[in-house]
Amino acid sequence: MRSRNSKDPTPASSDSWEPRSNPAAPCAPLRKLHCPDAAPDALPSKSIRTRTRAIRLTRQAPDQRKHDFEMNVFPKDSAIILVHGAWADGSCWSNVILPLQRHGLTVICAPLPLTSLTHDIAALRRALERTSGPVVLAGHAYAGAVIGAADDTRVKSLVFVAALAPDEGETVSHVFYRGEPHPDAPKLIPDPHGLLWMPEEGFRRAVAHRASTDQISIMAALQRPIALQCIDEASPAPAWKTKPSWFLLAEDDRMINPKTQRFMADRMGASIRSERVDHTPMYTEPHLVIEVLLEAARDTLSR
Repeated sequence: MRSRNSKDPTPASSDSWEPRSNPAAPCAPLRKLHCPDAAPDALPSKSIRTRTRAIRLTRQAPDQRKHDFEMNVFPKDSAIILVHGAWADGSCWSNVILPLQRHGLTVICAPLPLTSLTHDIAALRRALERTSGPVVLAGHAYAGAVIGAADDTRVKSLVFVAALAPDEGETVSHVFYRGEPHPDAPKLIPDPHGLLWMPEEGFRRAVAHRASTDQISIMAALQRPIALQCIDEASPAPAWKTKPSWFLLAEDDRMINPKTQRFMADRMGASIRSERVDHTPMYTEPHLVIEVLLEAARDTLSR
């Protein structure tokens, strides 16, 4: 490497010098710069120190700039409301919540009573009342019918995750049984209270057949039943006719026929992300769910 004299103190390589922590120490930094003509007790010039600080900032800047950009890309008080489906609660989104918050978004999981479609739509409206800015709604499975009824003007877009999306006058059961059931799909019978429970075998073979054994055990233990009124009640006019929509289509879904998902996604004119995932990608492939949610948020929250 060509030597530089003291009149030209600019380092030959940005990686060849580190500032010393003890100013009284010998001029090790200059020796690392291969400056044999420098005085033995010389300190790095102001230009060297300034350039070094700039080099360090340049090296650190990409991640910091990305973080700052993500924190400022959304309008103030932007939110994503995540809505669970049948046999679940808000914890089904646990792998999605923190990554979305790190992008500067407020995240709320709307608790549904699962007692009737009307009751669940009312519960979602109460969750919306907890927000003050623009909102993206995301619904899994049955919750697609719930977010489809959102008529709030602050809702900028809808995200359907392996979800059902009935049209006006249709029921959830109508669209659910539109296609042939998978051979491993459970056959459910309501209990004396008109509630449908999912057997653990149903979780293992159909609801989350790609999830871990431990995760399946947890899902079965915390499940909440869904009432027949939820799936037999006629749906109101859907918001997907007037709001932008995204659809994460689960190609390996054993609960909702992928062909049925494709029919609903095409009918609503959604932006479709088709992936080889099971019925609950929030557990098995959460990064895909996050990507679709962020795409919807970036495209619509500023409108």
